[in-house]
Amino acid sequence: MIYNNVVSGRFVSRPNRFIAIVDVDGAEQMCHVKNTGRCRELLVPGASVFLEVSSNPNRKTKYDLISVYKGDNLINIDSQAPNKVFNEWLNENKLFNDIKLVKPETKYGTSRFDFYIEADGKKIFVETKGVTLEENGTAMFPDAPTERGRKHLMELSDSVRDGYDAYVVFIIQMSGVKVFKPNIRTDLTFSKDLKKASESGVKIIAFDSMVTEISLKINDYIPVLFD
Repeated sequence: MIYNNVVSGRFVSRPNRFIAIVDVDGAEQMCHVKNTGRCRELLVPGASVFLEVSSNPNRKTKYDLISVYKGDNLINIDSQAPNKVFNEWLNENKLFNDIKLVKPETKYGTSRFDFYIEADGKKIFVETKGVTLEENGTAMFPDAPTERGRKHLMELSDSVRDGYDAYVVFIIQMSGVKVFKPNIRTDLTFSKDLKKASESGVKIIAFDSMVTEISLKINDYIPVLFD
């Protein structure tokens, strides 16, 4: 996916989870943060960031904060991006060979999964998760406790019992990671439930990404390990 009209800046502060103050060309600007996660290790004062200028002149915030440098590694923090890049990747005939239908935002039980797909003679649910947390080459999810994420895992397991195929796809929004693990320190219950979901037949896969100032694209499979 490609962003339009991108500018650079320096992160100043984050008054709340939706808003960041960023220095753009010497003036502090209020920006929309396209990620409600904590991102504490990323959004630190002085960090180099990139913003997309909104095409809506009536918006209260002119900019969307889309990516940030952590050292020399550029990390995309746009929580809307994983679904978009996964859909683009599917359209390149990756993962499935004979795709008949791709339907976003499809309800099953009390959940609404990111994708319902009919391909290779199967009916498939896919839930994508964006990953921005990394430590020493290990990508981890979540960066905050997620009741919604646990609910998705349980209902994906239910769907397998009902004859569907089911996937959780972790889109690691950076390059340079070696492995993906559930974050047991932050949400032990989610981590246990992810392993249970895998054991019940839900396929757990992870990809790293190619990130530039103006783009994000799925790159390659990354190993998934459970502690």
